[in-house]
Amino acid sequence: MMRAAILAATALTFGAASPAALPIHLNQIGFEPGDAKIAIVEGGAAPIEWTLVDARGQTVKRGKAQVYGPDAASGGEVQRIDFSDVRTPGEGYRLVVNGSRSDPFVIRAGIYAPLARDALAFFYHQRAGVPIEAKRVGAKWARPAGHPKEVAKCFAGRDERGVEWPGCGYALDVTGGWYDAGDHGKYVVNGGIALWTLLNAFERRPVAGLLDEAKFEMAFLLAMQVPEGTRTRLPTGPEIDVGGMAHQKVADRNWTKLPMPPQDDPEERLLYPPTTAATLNLAATAAQCARVWRGVDDAFAARCRAAAERAWQAAKRNPQIYASNSFTGSGGYGDGDVSDEFFWAAAELFATTGGAEYREAVTGSPHFRADLREPGWPSTATLGAITLATARNGLPKVEIDRLRRAIVAAADRFLADEKGNGYGIPYVAKDYPWGSNSSLLNRAMLLGLAHDITGVTRYRAGVVDAIDYVLGRNPLGQSYVSGYGARPLLNPHHRFWAHSLDAKLPGPPPGVLSGGPNSTSMSDDVAKAMRGKCAPQRCWVDDVHAYSMNEVAINWNAPLFWVAAWLDS
Repeated sequence: MMRAAILAATALTFGAASPAALPIHLNQIGFEPGDAKIAIVEGGAAPIEWTLVDARGQTVKRGKAQVYGPDAASGGEVQRIDFSDVRTPGEGYRLVVNGSRSDPFVIRAGIYAPLARDALAFFYHQRAGVPIEAKRVGAKWARPAGHPKEVAKCFAGRDERGVEWPGCGYALDVTGGWYDAGDHGKYVVNGGIALWTLLNAFERRPVAGLLDEAKFEMAFLLAMQVPEGTRTRLPTGPEIDVGGMAHQKVADRNWTKLPMPPQDDPEERLLYPPTTAATLNLAATAAQCARVWRGVDDAFAARCRAAAERAWQAAKRNPQIYASNSFTGSGGYGDGDVSDEFFWAAAELFATTGGAEYREAVTGSPHFRADLREPGWPSTATLGAITLATARNGLPKVEIDRLRRAIVAAADRFLADEKGNGYGIPYVAKDYPWGSNSSLLNRAMLLGLAHDITGVTRYRAGVVDAIDYVLGRNPLGQSYVSGYGARPLLNPHHRFWAHSLDAKLPGPPPGVLSGGPNSTSMSDDVAKAMRGKCAPQRCWVDDVHAYSMNEVAINWNAPLFWVAAWLDS
């Protein structure tokens, strides 16, 4: 009765698999010998027999799948195949079910090293202000510098809601940094969490070339800081001192069309008003910078520390200046609660400086003892908790141990979620949000940290479950990463990797992550046509126009790199 009720309740969203999909879904690049090896097969109530064969077609293992049953997230009935005990390295393995064969895959050590390399290279491709050189990326993806000398003035005049903004009496040279996503905007909020994630990976295990890439973005964030002594009048309220704050973004006055290589961008570039959230993103990442570059480039470390402390004081002085979503041409990244950013910034400053003011801000924050969740640009408290739990700092050992237990507790909750969805991933939700792949990978980051803390293998298995989903173990049989798997991402929403719109432009380079299924904010025309017709994990299409499902972003590729590098270590 229960099974029938579930099927009836979700009848509208249960659909046939994509024509490109196979009935056997697994990680399309393969498995490390010692890792868990799970595949999903669509099937009915009776356990399905399966066979694992090698490249010669010889049987390696047989078994019966474990029935999960109706799965609302994927819109089908599924079973799980577990062949984790097969550890013999080899090429060309396949699973065979009822005469159908899976994609071929490998079992081999080191399979994630190329993915980590390419996921990090994404940030070089997204650089503004400098040429992208063929000697580094190949002629296909080489391009002239976009916005090579970007000296921008402040937005002045009326926004799209008719609110009058006064502008400012200065211009800033904000050349450089990373383009945020598929557009030409460069954002301090979102740049912050992306940069933090890369630097956290470096703090865990140094990676060649990572600091050069991170410094490129950090220098841009520093350039976005408002000059000391600057006063301005916001649309409502008195004149205030905004010196030391950070501008929310630099971006086009109007949205550019697709396709649009950045060197051809015709729009006026503008600084948009400073916000408390952007200021705290700067404070947090600059404090982390001061810690990471100490002993590597002491002058840069000192510059970062000074900027971080100025930003902290500016945020304290102006704690409630929120972003406006009323500007065309760029994303808003609006956030009406910055208590988590205050905690994150205080944690980074305390870990770097040991200052009593920052210690008090950390221990007095409600986030200090709160349960942890996967981080995201609007919810950054977990980043501060990770730093306090893993970086050397002046908290008592009992508090550091408590924070480490909080990371493990969060990981346990994520693992428990695997029981609530047929594809066995550490993520369960009635609906999938914008950037769902990033939410999953940020959970995987916490699972990886839990493994670091405890050494317990089930946490690594949870990380593998997450990367398996991204690389093909999903109901669409889709690898959401370009250049990886039998059916990789081909047509992301992106202005200069838009081959489907202009044959002279390339598709995406390898290692680029799609935002993934989105059943909650289906705002583009492609997604609107799918609304109400797809189960959450099927609300995705590889279409350049599908920005709500298929855009790419720096804060999504950052956890992809973190997880791939962690798995490789």
